[in-house]
Amino acid sequence: MTAGGRPAGMKRRPLLRTLPLLAPVLGMTLAGALAGCGWHSPYAPAADGGPSAARTGLGLVSVPVLGERSGQLLRQALQTRLDHGDAPVSKKYDLLVDFGVEGDALSVQRDDTSTRVRYIGHVAWKLVTRDTQRATVTSGYARAVDGLNTFDEQYFAQDLETEAVFRRMTDALAEQIVTSLAVWFDKHPA
Repeated sequence: MTAGGRPAGMKRRPLLRTLPLLAPVLGMTLAGALAGCGWHSPYAPAADGGPSAARTGLGLVSVPVLGERSGQLLRQALQTRLDHGDAPVSKKYDLLVDFGVEGDALSVQRDDTSTRVRYIGHVAWKLVTRDTQRATVTSGYARAVDGLNTFDEQYFAQDLETEAVFRRMTDALAEQIVTSLAVWFDKHPA
């Protein structure tokens, strides 16, 4: 026996190496506990094995064209999450989006230049029917924050980094919106 109480020749395994082995067991335990409380994933297949109400409902949503490059990125991110590659169906809803991005200069130097820019993206959205009444069935708000360091002489690097920031931000916003829609469709099957 060693001083740590382990048999001689047995090495101590670091916790970080043990966690990946325990993750499946912990995940199944947590899923079982949540299912016992009545929680279920809105994306889980229906009882008959078909697509869930959320997945079916998301396929009925259309996103109109949005202006500017950031709007195009948001629309692309939304369409990627709404369309699941199922057979095309006629859309019943339009997702109307009011999207804006604000930039704040941070870390201002003595010569009034900044070395960091924080972008705040915010979306007020509503889901409306495509019929003549155009009734709003649900609405919400999403917000995401990201930022980048500014470079003195690397214009193209900064331009590429700005594009990456806007992609990350629009992906986060789209994820929030589609999750809210999935929960709504799960509670209100089409």
